[in-house]
Amino acid sequence: MAHAINWFEIPAKNLERAMKFYETILDITMIVPFPEMKYAMFPADMKNGEIGGGLIEEEGFEPSQTGSLIYLNGGEDLAVPLAKVEAAGGQIIMDKTSIGPNGFMARFIDTEGNRVAFHSMR
Repeated sequence: MAHAINWFEIPAKNLERAMKFYETILDITMIVPFPEMKYAMFPADMKNGEIGGGLIEEEGFEPSQTGSLIYLNGGEDLAVPLAKVEAAGGQIIMDKTSIGPNGFMARFIDTEGNRVAFHSMR
């Protein structure tokens, strides 16, 4: 087993608002693979081992601050995307915090009410 995670989905109450939030904080363009669905994917080169995931607005998918915690790649220094969270409509709930030789982490609440985190080595 190469990775413990192959795919993740983050629930959204409003897909367009969630897409704008993540595109802003991560400086990415989300991919809408199925125009008939309310679904958007984070860009990832899965053929070369990158882990992918998406946003989904669908009945039965509810944003949560108490369930599983997804750590998004914070890039070279998670302080960069973290600095964009509040201006994009989110809330920082844990500032950049050292986790020793494992790098740094930070947690935030997205525009949909999900608790999400960043990880980086710097």
